Amino acid sequence: MAGSQRVYKARIKSTQSLKKIFRAMELIAASRIGKARDRVADSTPYARAITRAVSAVATHAHVAHPLTTPRTDTDAVAVLIVTSDRGMAGAYAASAIRETERLIEHLQSEGKTVRLYVAGRRAVSYYAFRGRELAGEWTGGSDAPTPETAEEISTELLRAFRAPADEGGVSELHVVYTQFVNMVTQTPRVIRLLPLEVVEEVVPAQEGELLPVYDFAPSAEAVLDAILPRYVRTRIFNCLLQAAASELAARQRAMHTATENAEDLIRMYTRLANQARQADITQEISEIVSGADALAAS
Repeated sequence: MAGSQRVYKARIKSTQSLKKIFRAMELIAASRIGKARDRVADSTPYARAITRAVSAVATHAHVAHPLTTPRTDTDAVAVLIVTSDRGMAGAYAASAIRETERLIEHLQSEGKTVRLYVAGRRAVSYYAFRGRELAGEWTGGSDAPTPETAEEISTELLRAFRAPADEGGVSELHVVYTQFVNMVTQTPRVIRLLPLEVVEEVVPAQEGELLPVYDFAPSAEAVLDAILPRYVRTRIFNCLLQAAASELAARQRAMHTATENAEDLIRMYTRLANQARQADITQEISEIVSGADALAAS
């Protein structure tokens, strides 16, 4: 019985250490989530504005531009998945990977070849373990993405989209990320960036409001050349920011649950340790009484 008591005490000690780690990670995530949410909110107006601008050019220019015209010279498509660099965030990374697998299965059913680009060590490790070749990978700072990272990713993806078919060109660009809805809800989402697919709807004209007449200078083609790369970069950066906020929210919630589970384990082990201690005391008393009876009988 004494051995059982020592085992329970050791488990209590180790669980208490884990509880401290879980609590610290919860507090760190909670301290960062506010800034992450602000960055998402700050990026939204610009993202919507540039989306409206791209939509206006694409709708009214009536020109065949490489970034708005579907390619027919290749069946290869690029898929970018955005996950986290670290775990301890519940099903956050697994949900994004699961959504990516569904997208890949759908694209392959259409006869397309998927080239996978990955942001985040969790997805890199997942596909490396399965021997999946990656066309590109980016790791580090998933919970605090920078414009430089978005620039690097968008440059590589645009290069692949613009490249000739015999040099690894792709006909489509899809992005899988986790949209931050609120602290409780984070939803995996798939968007197609290229060929141009307007992600945000243009605000419709109100009754009696005249639609604007657009004039492009120096030309619609030049405007598209300038604005579409910025559009792609902005959308990718927004996806990274959304994913970062989702990661922190998921980690805070997961660590809060882990802390509560650790407390439940500590209470259970404490109760079992007390029961073992009481059993030891009862056994010692029984042995003393038995010994006293034996002495009295002799």
